[in-house]
Amino acid sequence: MRLPCQCGVSMSTPVILFLVLGVCLLLRAPIGISLGLATLAGILSSGTVSTRYLAQSMTTALDSFPLMAVPFFVLAGDLMATGGLSKRLLNVANAFLGHITGGMALVTVVACMFFAAISGSAPATVAAIGGIVIPEMLRQGYDKKFTCALVATAGSLGVVIPPSIPMVLFAVAVGCSISDLFIAGIIPGLLIGLGLMLYAYWWCKRKKYTFVREKLTWPERMRVIWEGKWALLVPVVILGGIYAGIFTPTEAAAVAVLYGFTVSMFVYKELKWRDLGGIFARSAMTTATVLVVIGTATSFGRIMTLEKVPQALTAAINSFSAEPLVIMGLLMVFLLFVGCIMDAPSAIVILAPLLMPVAAKVGVDPIHFGLAMVVNLSIGFITPPLGLNLFVTCGIANISLDVLSKAVLPFLAVMLSVLILLVLFPQISLFLPTLMR
Repeated sequence: MRLPCQCGVSMSTPVILFLVLGVCLLLRAPIGISLGLATLAGILSSGTVSTRYLAQSMTTALDSFPLMAVPFFVLAGDLMATGGLSKRLLNVANAFLGHITGGMALVTVVACMFFAAISGSAPATVAAIGGIVIPEMLRQGYDKKFTCALVATAGSLGVVIPPSIPMVLFAVAVGCSISDLFIAGIIPGLLIGLGLMLYAYWWCKRKKYTFVREKLTWPERMRVIWEGKWALLVPVVILGGIYAGIFTPTEAAAVAVLYGFTVSMFVYKELKWRDLGGIFARSAMTTATVLVVIGTATSFGRIMTLEKVPQALTAAINSFSAEPLVIMGLLMVFLLFVGCIMDAPSAIVILAPLLMPVAAKVGVDPIHFGLAMVVNLSIGFITPPLGLNLFVTCGIANISLDVLSKAVLPFLAVMLSVLILLVLFPQISLFLPTLMR
């Protein structure tokens, strides 16, 4: 049955869905619980399916082989962060960039780019790299606000540079290729990293930050590379194996776990048996949270599909304009707002099935739209009130959220500039996937 409002007019199921979801979020209920309650309210309102549909839909949503990549990538990131791989990545970057003005800032961005190619998670990248570089940069005399803003922003590369958990979720949600999305993220990730490095160099030059380390000779650099070779090989093993056809992205995630465990435990010997319990517990909690969100968000989306919300949304936006650039611009503005209040995995699972038909209607390639969506939502990691990277950085550096939120504004401009380039020039994201086909 449909629930009548006080004025006697029937309230549609979509209105009830979003109303209950909004109330739950305002009450700060967990996103997975909020989606589940909203879906249940929608089911009761529509009367088209039984309440058992929620449980059935959650079960079928999680019965997916590609989704197995999520827990494996989460576990691999935790193992490698604890096992000393992030420290060796920093050493390699420092060997080549440490002698340049603002060298430690540049090293931070490069290290985040490398660790992003390991973890697939933005907060994990901030925690792994920030825990090492923030104390060191502050010791060298870098401005605290600049340092924390740089780390928080560079950590967002964790979901742009492959492998990326949000990319896996998008591919599963809309049925496109995970491998194509992964390779499409390389150039945009490099562009964001380069933009952050250029801004950091300019800022340090303007502030006359001259504290630099002595330039290493090439034999010394080669020695540092040799010491960090096992950490440097991780992206080669994961991405090289995928594109060489040796294993699928899901299998690559399992390989990453095995590789990270072996190197951390038996090569670097920084991972101890006593650490495994905590690592497994953290990974299980993270995975469980993500999977609950995926299950309830899929159910939420299916109820909206039954109520023809995607078709109505597509018609409404297409009636406004038929220009692909205008449509993409509207969707990007909407997603920037969503990223401020919803984490990337939740937003992707809920919105990708709704927005992809809108973009496809005007001829936007799924890979292009998926990458633009991931880059857009990566900005949400440094925009309050959600801003997960901001909270992680605040915990590491003991800095207030309001101070850090202002400090990230110049870095936010860099990421927005790259997003605009992606929207204007689709070949930035489509060049490598097209080349590999």
